[in-house]
Amino acid sequence: MKKVEVLKMIDLVEEIKKLDDLIQQSRKKKTSDFVINQYEAKKLKLIGSTITELASAPIQSIESYQLIQKILNKYYPNISEEALLNDDDISKIATAI
Repeated sequence: MKKVEVLKMIDLVEEIKKLDDLIQQSRKKKTSDFVINQYEAKKLKLIGSTITELASAPIQSIESYQLIQKILNKYYPNISEEALLNDDDISKIATAI
């Protein structure tokens, strides 16, 4: 990976960490659900961008997929298999896996 790609990925991860902290603080302060949902949407978008970058060439590798798994486990640890089954299309893919 080129140094510029590494720095870009680190920046994305740092942004996700900041947003995650902001979300946690907002929940403690009982900030409105609307604001928290906005933060969550931005975090989800950044995580998607990070995953897209890690899964695309030339970064794509077994190690990059392990990083994707680590990111998902860190920021979405409580998502159960049952949650996947609530959406018909996602359920079909989960069943195939």
